[in-house]
Amino acid sequence: MADTGAIEAGLRSGAQWLVAALEAEDVDTIFGYPGGAIMPVYDALVDSRLRHILVRHEQAAALAADGYARASGRIGVCLATSGPGATNLLTGIANAYLDSVPLLAITGQVASGLMGTDAFQEVDIFGMSLPVVKHSFIVRRAEDVAAVVHEACAIARSGRPGPVLIDLPKDVAQSRAPARPVQHDAIPAPVKPAAAALAAAGMLLARSARPLLYIGGGVGIARAEMALRDFVSCTGMPSVCTLKALGAVNAASPYNLGMLGMHGSPAANHAVQSCDLLIVVGARFDDRATGKLDTFAPGARVIHIDVDAAEIGKLRSVDIGLAGALPWILAELAQPLQIEPWRVHCAALHDLYRSRYDAPGTDIYAPALLRDLSLAAGERAIVSCDVGQHQMWVAQHWQIEAIHAHLTSGGLGAMGYGVPAALGAQLAQPQACVICVTGDGSIMMNIQELATLRRYAIPVKIVLLDNACLGMVRQWQELFFAERYSEVDLSDNPDFVALARAFGLEAFGIERREQVPDAIRRLLETPGPVLCHVRIDPRANVWPLVPPGKSNGEMMDTAA
Repeated sequence: MADTGAIEAGLRSGAQWLVAALEAEDVDTIFGYPGGAIMPVYDALVDSRLRHILVRHEQAAALAADGYARASGRIGVCLATSGPGATNLLTGIANAYLDSVPLLAITGQVASGLMGTDAFQEVDIFGMSLPVVKHSFIVRRAEDVAAVVHEACAIARSGRPGPVLIDLPKDVAQSRAPARPVQHDAIPAPVKPAAAALAAAGMLLARSARPLLYIGGGVGIARAEMALRDFVSCTGMPSVCTLKALGAVNAASPYNLGMLGMHGSPAANHAVQSCDLLIVVGARFDDRATGKLDTFAPGARVIHIDVDAAEIGKLRSVDIGLAGALPWILAELAQPLQIEPWRVHCAALHDLYRSRYDAPGTDIYAPALLRDLSLAAGERAIVSCDVGQHQMWVAQHWQIEAIHAHLTSGGLGAMGYGVPAALGAQLAQPQACVICVTGDGSIMMNIQELATLRRYAIPVKIVLLDNACLGMVRQWQELFFAERYSEVDLSDNPDFVALARAFGLEAFGIERREQVPDAIRRLLETPGPVLCHVRIDPRANVWPLVPPGKSNGEMMDTAA
């Protein structure tokens, strides 16, 4: 870490103070793309120990920083110029905001005297970003840069994490000044709920006959996985997970009923509908998880635990709300429970609705391929998903053993997330086996990042499931729009194997089930980045499915 006293003693440009402040915040990797207004910062990077990764599109810079942050637990940093560079970051910033990822986005801006004049490549990124950041800064003086960076990083990391934006005018980046002292505020003690509320929650838990743990992505954000597993071990309570919480509890446990919601496990959805107490930990009653909200867990009382007090009671009224540090609250509530009949019932649901992988035919069955690949890759694997049918198949069939081993765009559902997030995760965890599962629609959103994988020899393994259509949209048009297919045909896709090879990657394709075992071995054993193109049936759907406006108990399946 840089010596703060030495930093504050000199006379430096705003750009130099920015780089030094990032070093002082223990940042080691940034993702970006240069341009006119941010050029002073790129000049300062030449003399920096920061590792800069040149992506090929600014959206990928933000998404790669997001993947880096999720995989490492550290703040992700992205950098872009003014105008289109800044606006291209917005999708990635919004993604981080909706999934509570600590992200610092730094944008160049036109010179202070030109702001508000419609100058070349000027946009009000401060105003545009306000709905999707925890905070935005415009730095007006070079001497303030280091202090702003420190404050921005603290905001991004603290409480419920999220993105922060710093907009740096070019003249501020170029002007030289001494830095004003950086104030290092004491880290506030974690908030603890009132003793009376904890006692009431403990009593409600002890008296319940059918308690169920509803686990959200906040558990991973709080790094509370071990506390949660200790709580589950002590109570013996069955659990369900949201998309972002997969991996929070042991995947093989008969009391882990899997993902709930629109494409959730029937076991999870039926258990939710019949429980008498719902303990919600780091979840927010998202519509994809709850279905029709007023029918969700209709007979259950609710204990809601979250670091963000604003989430408690926001969508569903609760009996007891506990705001504060998740590990401490879980430890206080842990107690052995006498709920053996309920455990037996949930274990029976788990067995009854266990996934089958013996689909007829010779075509490649995507769920089986993903299950086999996850088992072959093992616990060292990190899987990064794009958005669509393949995202749900991964959630349903991948053996996810840790929250931070599953990267997915949850709240925003951003196609194009997979490859940039995977490269960010691989740089954060160089010893891990990082696998990107993508679709023929999603990969085209940021396919230019194959060049980034090649340039830096980032050994991401890409599984491209190609059904020659926008699969999830096609499925909804089939089921809910009377098979009136509109703009979902991708049968004119490029030759993805040839395209990957043109980028300099190893690539191969498969289309028959018998080829899967050798393909998995080749994918995992090939050094460096590699793409496996997998042709699948365009008619394949994701099951089960809770139709829009329906209760989670009203699932459609393949027989519907």
